[in-house]
Amino acid sequence: MTLREPQRAFSRPLQTLPRDRAADPPDDRTTADTPCRALPSGAAHDWLWLAKALSTALGEAVSDWSVNAWVPELAVLLGFAGFVTALVFQLRQRGYVPWAYWTAVAMVGIFGTMAADVVHVVLHVPYGMTALGYAALLGLLFALWHRREGTVDVHDITTASREYFYWGAVVLTFAMGTALGDLTAVTLHLVYLPSAILFLALITVPALGYGLLRWNEVACFWAAYTLTRPLGASIADWLGKPLADGGRGIGSGLVGAVLAVALALTVVVLSTRRSPRR
Repeated sequence: MTLREPQRAFSRPLQTLPRDRAADPPDDRTTADTPCRALPSGAAHDWLWLAKALSTALGEAVSDWSVNAWVPELAVLLGFAGFVTALVFQLRQRGYVPWAYWTAVAMVGIFGTMAADVVHVVLHVPYGMTALGYAALLGLLFALWHRREGTVDVHDITTASREYFYWGAVVLTFAMGTALGDLTAVTLHLVYLPSAILFLALITVPALGYGLLRWNEVACFWAAYTLTRPLGASIADWLGKPLADGGRGIGSGLVGAVLAVALALTVVVLSTRRSPRR
């Protein structure tokens, strides 16, 4: 599936911003030669979707393995420490650096899975309510992001403030996707492979809508981006969970290790296929 670079459907020129925004410091404004701080474009775009799918599955597998192999509280603390460290390092980059970016995404996947599971396991909030809650927060974040910046296009992330909004959206899409995957597999008793097939079918909706019906590109991107989370997580669970639970019994640890190698190789490819600065 390829969703090409959005054409600024939600964008507006800098000169149309309110007067106080135009007076912002130069390093927090969009300029023609400012590199995108988050995502690749053009030739690397197909590999982006592969890396995203691998990172979602990796997050699920590593999270499941760590909370069972270690004391759960320690696993969550280490996951949070890794998440903060990777995200802070990513935010310090001046542009898109593949290995820094995908390390941060992988850690969001790991800790985001833990955080979503804690809401259900510890606080006993049903998966349906959890998914709705995260969806509401994500909608609010998009509204605030667009109100302040005039765009939610991932290729317009050329300022620090836009990147903060972007990473907030990434965290919430992972958390909501985790809850959706558990909702279909556990609450609705579809188990893992049928859940993966369901989300694969759902992800074709924005892909075909964009490709055939010219739906809004930015909206299609975020819809597909969100749905890759439950898709990848369902596949990881299907491979790693015991046979008695509807999985293949390979084990979350081995699945996570294989996915980590696959993601690392994909990032190597992304590092060699970076598009010229627009």
